[in-house]
Amino acid sequence: MSDSDQTPSLPAVPDDSPLAPGGPAPDGLPAGLSAATRAVHAGRPAHVPDAPLNEPLTMASVYVATGDREYGRYGNPTWQAFEAALGDLEGGDALAFSSGLAAVSCVLDLVGQDALVLAPDAAYQGTLGQLADLEMRGRLRSRLVDVSDTEAVLAALDDDVALVWIESPTNPNLDVADVEAICAAAHEVGAYVVVDNTFATPLLQQPLDQGADIVVHSATKYLAGHSDALLGALVTRDEQLRGVLKGRRDLLGAVPGTLEAWLALRGMRTLHLRLERACANAAELAGRLARHDAVGRVRYPGWGAMVSIELGGGALAADLLPRKTRLWVHATSLGGVESTLERRRRWAGEPRTVSDALVRLSVGVEDVEDLWADLSSALDDLVG
Repeated sequence: MSDSDQTPSLPAVPDDSPLAPGGPAPDGLPAGLSAATRAVHAGRPAHVPDAPLNEPLTMASVYVATGDREYGRYGNPTWQAFEAALGDLEGGDALAFSSGLAAVSCVLDLVGQDALVLAPDAAYQGTLGQLADLEMRGRLRSRLVDVSDTEAVLAALDDDVALVWIESPTNPNLDVADVEAICAAAHEVGAYVVVDNTFATPLLQQPLDQGADIVVHSATKYLAGHSDALLGALVTRDEQLRGVLKGRRDLLGAVPGTLEAWLALRGMRTLHLRLERACANAAELAGRLARHDAVGRVRYPGWGAMVSIELGGGALAADLLPRKTRLWVHATSLGGVESTLERRRRWAGEPRTVSDALVRLSVGVEDVEDLWADLSSALDDLVG
């Protein structure tokens, strides 16, 4: 049975959002463009004779002195093109990092000594792992809560909370948070709010419009989209906060590779096309999975391209399923053009709030009938 209680449609774009028709346009682009068009055009060089259509790779570690960059750790034209495109889609100002976890680390590094962080009790294990490590070393305190239970989140907010960390949908349980309500309540107690928007992408959700202070991405996933680039990003509308975050990136050296930024920018040009196909595939598969005898529970919020299932055969069945598929790839990442799956509790650091029988499916852009034929055959073997 599906857990979806939402209509599988994209959230409405606020009239004053930079994604809305008639909203402010990035330099060189006319106003009123859709997000799909901006994904194709934002972050490109100016249209002047003989200029390259795409931002080229700038392979430089040193710049001539007295300019804005000075040194390769402080900036790069290729990074900045990626940042311009992502910032435009999220409606803020982006910073690229060497990985999603480097971006996470940069934010958590700003949390004051012994300050309290409110975070999901089921979330990306890298984020929870960093929180646990910092807490073990006495740097901060954490309080974990089910972010899909808005009343529980609001009850957990008090004046001690300095930072609220939200994933929506969560990884891998795919629970959805009321981002707007949580942001409003967090700001009342003086807390900052960070939203991991990796699963939703800026095309399905714009957390800054909902009140978030910072958006974080593992750009390795949907933004780059081809399983070939390791990259992270932060986005904010607060100019002072952006300066602080960049200062930490410069100091800690968590800077992206030029090639990775270029690959991610190229991948973003087709984000709307890939996401449209993957979301349609996911919706169809979620419905079919809910009717299969091997599946005890389908976790699917009604939108997006991620589906998690809990198998009736328990942990053993969840271990066996990825070994039985031929088209679906047994892999730990997600958001690529290819469909992948894995039992998340095979990782020792996965939260105990994740079922032993859960298999996370990252639905790609292949033909949905081919995907179903492979997956259903593997599931049939589990009950045959």
